[in-house]
Amino acid sequence: MAHVTGIVKGVRKAAARAAKDDGRSTRWSAHREARRAELVLAAVAAIDEHGPGAGIDEIAAHAGVSKPVLYRYFTDKADLHAAVGAWGGVTVLERILPALLSDAPVQDRVRQGCADYLAAIEEHPNVFLLLVAHRPEHGAGGSDPIADGKAEVAAAMARVMGDTLRDLGVDAAGAEPWAHGLVGLGLATGEWWLSRRTMSRAAVTDYLSAFVWSALEGIARSHGVSVDGDGRLRLVEPHERRSGA
Repeated sequence: MAHVTGIVKGVRKAAARAAKDDGRSTRWSAHREARRAELVLAAVAAIDEHGPGAGIDEIAAHAGVSKPVLYRYFTDKADLHAAVGAWGGVTVLERILPALLSDAPVQDRVRQGCADYLAAIEEHPNVFLLLVAHRPEHGAGGSDPIADGKAEVAAAMARVMGDTLRDLGVDAAGAEPWAHGLVGLGLATGEWWLSRRTMSRAAVTDYLSAFVWSALEGIARSHGVSVDGDGRLRLVEPHERRSGA
């Protein structure tokens, strides 16, 4: 009996140590993530100031740390760029989602979303240009520094488009590829605009939103959905489809 009691006590002590270790591990993970987030913001500030070619030395200087400390939190430069790319995706999402999820007519939401997107990338043009033009260095495994950001934005847009189509009772299967296509369009347009600056942000907003709206309206009509005079979507009755109304 004493032997069994000793075993139970040993198991309890081991469990207590494990729980304590798990708590330490959780606290360390939270601290590590918080520190990584701080270093990402320092990288953004360094790129804003020094341009897309900002190096690790300049980023470390902005963060107030040495290069070895920086590399405790990021595997290499590509890993840091990937974290900056994820930050960029979240930043864009925070700017465009309020417009996309509002109760305004769809055409108004499209235009406001395009305007908010262009305003967001204009605030950090060097960061955006670095990410879209970045080519991984040898040994980086061909990673895309904005893969996570693009995926997050496309997933959010796909949910909005899919929910809208499902609410109307029509096929929503194309929402995901259409969303990824729109993200690609936005990236290409943004890169051209920030590189060339041949027109104002307002003018680019007009052209980009007109293109996106025309694509969405065409897709909607092909699924039997029309747009009312107030810009809201509605199903087209069979007789309207036959008459081309």
